[in-house]
Amino acid sequence: MLSSRRVLFGSRAAIQSLTSFVRRPGVCRSLHLAPPFLLDDYIPRYQLLSEVEASKKRSRAYAHLKNCNLCPRLCGVNRFETTGMCLIGADTKVNVIAPHFGEEPCIQGHNGSGSVFFSGCNLRCTFCQNHDIAHQRNGFDLTPEDLAQWYMKLQEVGHVHNINLITPEHVVPQVALSILTARDMGLKLPIVYNTSAFDSLASLELMDGLVDIYLPDFKVWSKATSQRLLKAEDYASTAKESIKAMHAQVGDLCFTPDGIAKKGVLVRHLVMPGKEAEGVEIMKFLAQEVSRDTFVHIMEQYRPDAHVGKPKRRTKKDTDEQGDQEEVRYAEINRAVTMDEVSVVRKAAEAAGLWRFCDPPRHDGFAI
Repeated sequence: MLSSRRVLFGSRAAIQSLTSFVRRPGVCRSLHLAPPFLLDDYIPRYQLLSEVEASKKRSRAYAHLKNCNLCPRLCGVNRFETTGMCLIGADTKVNVIAPHFGEEPCIQGHNGSGSVFFSGCNLRCTFCQNHDIAHQRNGFDLTPEDLAQWYMKLQEVGHVHNINLITPEHVVPQVALSILTARDMGLKLPIVYNTSAFDSLASLELMDGLVDIYLPDFKVWSKATSQRLLKAEDYASTAKESIKAMHAQVGDLCFTPDGIAKKGVLVRHLVMPGKEAEGVEIMKFLAQEVSRDTFVHIMEQYRPDAHVGKPKRRTKKDTDEQGDQEEVRYAEINRAVTMDEVSVVRKAAEAAGLWRFCDPPRHDGFAI
């Protein structure tokens, strides 16, 4: 059970609420953080790798770059010579590197998350809210060694809580090399792998031992929606296998007493207009096939962006038949999400047995 000696934040009432019982028909268990979810201290996983293990990972990273098969697209190109679906070669293209304060409270903390926004993506989401970064090759080229130096600057100058690799699915070999290089330079921060969940099992195997926190965004459930909105029919099946593999590596989300997450999986789901039924299925999957203790962030900030709401291209025949009436692309998601839709997903999550949510804290500490 929690004790005031081990928890350094929050009121007595908040602590009591954390240790209270949740009662549902046939379910009775204590909600507590220690010992399962509270760490006295934490050493990043990459610090525990032997030199032999690190050397093997370096060799595999270079091999994958020569025959790129580390995302579900399986382009098979030699990225030292050309590019595949992601349009990124042997070097990474980075848009922004800076302390970031737009993440979950347990990720950003007080000092921010050391975020690295990679340009390019292996998905083509029609509603992408970072489309200027993900769909365009904006930014500057960095080698793995350059990236490692930036990690050190974030640690030593920015005093951030972690290194947050945003959309790294298509640059996994370079990321693995950069982490190993930074380790030798003195990096001591946890690594956050902030992903769309469209990862291959081979890429996650390469990152095993290098990543501390997996932050997948499970977007949609059905094949039809995956193809129409993400341009990847196998997205949902891939995401399911990826998230299970992530959880097998690092387990449920754990914190140190300052409320900062250090290890585990945090799953995001952006509720989409009219797609709440798919969110319900995602919540059931997390509870039944991953863990009922999965930390979940049900997000409500969807807005039409990228290709959504743009005028459809019209032929002369369309103009003759429809007159001046203008149609827009992806009209079914060309609106904000309603609170009723968000509520449907949240209630389904609770009914499935999930209970760890990213809600505003009712005390002075972080939401844990």
